[in-house]
Amino acid sequence: MKITKIIAVAAIAGLTLAGCKKEVDKNLANIKPVETTTKEHKAIAPENVQTASFEIEGMTCAMGCAKTIEKELSNLDGVEKAAVDFDKKTAKVTFDKTIQNSESLTRVVQATGDGKTYKVSNFKS
Repeated sequence: MKITKIIAVAAIAGLTLAGCKKEVDKNLANIKPVETTTKEHKAIAPENVQTASFEIEGMTCAMGCAKTIEKELSNLDGVEKAAVDFDKKTAKVTFDKTIQNSESLTRVVQATGDGKTYKVSNFKS
């Protein structure tokens, strides 16, 4: 009797899991990939290229904080490349010095939060 119950439970569980998996697969087939738009960066004249590095205090996670700040910096006019390292709490930005400067980059980082969450320090260019 005990073996019969075990076999019955295993059969029901197997059918349930297999049935759910097929339903999930049908739903996944209807999901369309998210379209992402990447900003086209204009080439910066070599004499205008500047690279800055700075520390960012207040980040609490790599995906929510660091990636959001990196995206905001990358989307700025005149920014060729931005990289934010959550573990080191640093950012490195390559930009056109005729379009951006330390104050504008700092404002963008701080505005990404509520104006109080992220603090920029040790700005070096």
